[in-house]
Amino acid sequence: MATAHLAATDVATFQKDGVACLRGVLPAGWVERLADGVAENLVHPGPYGKNHAEGASAYFGDYHNFPRIKVFRAAAEAGPLGAIAGELMGAGKVQLFHEHVLVKEPGNGTATPWHQDQPYYSVDGNQTVSLWVPLDPVVAEVCPKFLAGSQANGKLYVPKRFKTNAALEGDTSHYTPFDGVDEAKERARLRFWSLEPGDMIAFNFKTLHNAPPNTSGNRRRAISFRFFGDDARHALRPHSVSPPYPEMGLKAAHGAPMPEDWFPVVWRA
Repeated sequence: MATAHLAATDVATFQKDGVACLRGVLPAGWVERLADGVAENLVHPGPYGKNHAEGASAYFGDYHNFPRIKVFRAAAEAGPLGAIAGELMGAGKVQLFHEHVLVKEPGNGTATPWHQDQPYYSVDGNQTVSLWVPLDPVVAEVCPKFLAGSQANGKLYVPKRFKTNAALEGDTSHYTPFDGVDEAKERARLRFWSLEPGDMIAFNFKTLHNAPPNTSGNRRRAISFRFFGDDARHALRPHSVSPPYPEMGLKAAHGAPMPEDWFPVVWRA
C-alpha cells in the first residue's frame, strides 16, 4: 500500500474547512491509467450507468465498478489515493466506499444543485472523504463549488432529487430543511479552483457543494473516489440510497461496522 506525502497545511485545511485542493499529488502514470478505466466504463457501462444530460450534450455518470474495472481499486490500494484519504481523515484504516465516474461533454448544460452527500449514503461517521480527481484541465468557472466549514455543524440536510428538487421518497422528516446556498451572501466561504490533471479536491461527505454546467469547450472527465475511516458505521436509511447497496444484497445492521467484504480496506496506518 502506498504512502501519502501531503503538506501539513493541506491536512489542516481539510480538517477545518471540510474541503481542500491538493496540487500535483497524483502521478501522470495514474492519471493515464484512470483515463483508460473511464474509457472502458464509457464503452461498457455498469447497471447504474446513464446519461444525465438535459440537452444534446452528454453527461455520463456511473458508479461502483471497482470490482470489475480493476484500475479503480488499484488507484486506491496500490496507488496513492487510499493513503491520501487516510492522512486527511487521521484514520488508522481506510475502506473504499465506491468510485463515481462523471463525464460532462463540452457545452453540457446540466447543473448539480447544492447538497451534501452523506444523507444519500448508507454510512454514518465523521471520518469520511471524497477525492474528486479530474482527468482533464478544469477552469474555475466549471469547477464544483464548496462551502467551507459547512461540515462542522454536523447537520444532515434533506436529500432531494436533483432534477425535481423534491425530497427522496420515504421518511426524510428527521433531516434539517435545506433550500440551497446564497452564493452572493456566502462568497467569502466559497471554494473552487482551476485544476490540472494530477490535482484533486478532497471534501468531507457532510460538506455542502454543487457542480455548474460545463460551459467550457473542453471535456470534463472526473472520478470521485469515496472513502471512510475507523468511525464509519452502516446506516439503514428510511429512503433510497446511492449506491443502492441494500438492493445489491448488502445485509448489515444499523450501526454495525462497514463490512470489509463489500468495502475493501485499501490502506492502514
